[in-house]
Amino acid sequence: MKTVLLVEDHSIVRMGVRLLIEDFLPSVTVVEAATFSETLKHLQSRFFDLVILDIKIPGGEAFNMIGKIRDIQNKVKILVFSSQDEELYAIHYVKAGANGYLPKDTSNEELEKAITSVLAGGTYISNVIQDQLVNNTLLERESKESPLEILSNRELEIMDMLLTGKWTKDIALDLNIKESTVSTYKARIFEKLEVTNILELFKKVEIYKRRKTGSNGSEL
Repeated sequence: MKTVLLVEDHSIVRMGVRLLIEDFLPSVTVVEAATFSETLKHLQSRFFDLVILDIKIPGGEAFNMIGKIRDIQNKVKILVFSSQDEELYAIHYVKAGANGYLPKDTSNEELEKAITSVLAGGTYISNVIQDQLVNNTLLERESKESPLEILSNRELEIMDMLLTGKWTKDIALDLNIKESTVSTYKARIFEKLEVTNILELFKKVEIYKRRKTGSNGSEL
């Protein structure tokens, strides 16, 4: 019997995903968590084969969540199930240790395929991201052509907040860091992406995303 920890703060989404999992894995046990603290408590109390992880949950710590889960159960499979832009985030989460990344707007068939693949020991990502991970040479070349991919995890996190309209003070409060630290990260982001303001940053991200669209899901 497989055990799955479903981490999602929206009860309707949890219910839908749970019903789908129980449909194609009839012997599965699904445990639910709505916050990251609940997630850690469950991981400390029993073994899981798979964690389906929404990143935007109360108490969540973005990329650090992967490491904290691994600290408790280092062999558990982790499938990130997120509303964040796949083109911007998937490769970073896989590099952080996730076994797969699936957008929330995916089809039921793709969700089933991703879960099955990850449980079997594979990695699940879409074709557009797979193209970036074929080998180190390709990844290095893509990084040079696509500067968004050379941002650190923290820089990517802060860039996302900037693009949603948050001010430096708001970001500092959300991340529990100093405003001066946020300003330093912001300057690094602008330098790496060769932009001078938020509007230019938004345009560059949109150009990158348009260039990466048009592929269907696939498994490695």
